[in-house]
Amino acid sequence: MPEPGNEGQAPSGGARDPEGDGRVGTLRGAGVEIDGRRVGRVLIGLVLVTLAVLVIVFTLVGVHQNQQADRLHDDGVPVTFTVSGCLGLLGGSGSNAAGYSCHGSYTLDGHRYDERLPGNDFHRPGSTVPAIAVSGDPALVSPTAMVKTEHSSAGVFVVPLVLLVILVVVVALVLVLRRRAQHSHPEDDTAVA
Repeated sequence: MPEPGNEGQAPSGGARDPEGDGRVGTLRGAGVEIDGRRVGRVLIGLVLVTLAVLVIVFTLVGVHQNQQADRLHDDGVPVTFTVSGCLGLLGGSGSNAAGYSCHGSYTLDGHRYDERLPGNDFHRPGSTVPAIAVSGDPALVSPTAMVKTEHSSAGVFVVPLVLLVILVVVVALVLVLRRRAQHSHPEDDTAVA
């Protein structure tokens, strides 16, 4: 038998709403209400924050990538990279070869550095690869052939720009919809509870 005040509602907390009062269930006699507008606002807020963070992160990654290419071209010195081993990289489901990750060492300014060699080509252990390294930043080393093809580019900013345009469009849409809602219900702002 339902408790007084809970007539017409499912005893197990079901989703019946015969009175149309906005409750979707009961929890120990208390009504559970979901405010669709609040949920929508939270979801839109999460989307906006996510887009803004992605724009910032991808922009910083693009700037960093361009700076590294510039440093290799401007401050790089030729070195001989000796490969100590390569690991096969698998792509997709793990059944297709996607390239290789090679590591080895080089000497610069009298110091020996053990680093990973950028690129995905296979090099036999013990083989040497002509490379460019930046003094003071041992991890910034790249095969000479790769350095010749890489340059600073505005292309690294395409993804952040597209995301920024999407962010601006979504913000504009939210503002337009909010204004329309305020103009269509002006009494909501002046209503007294």
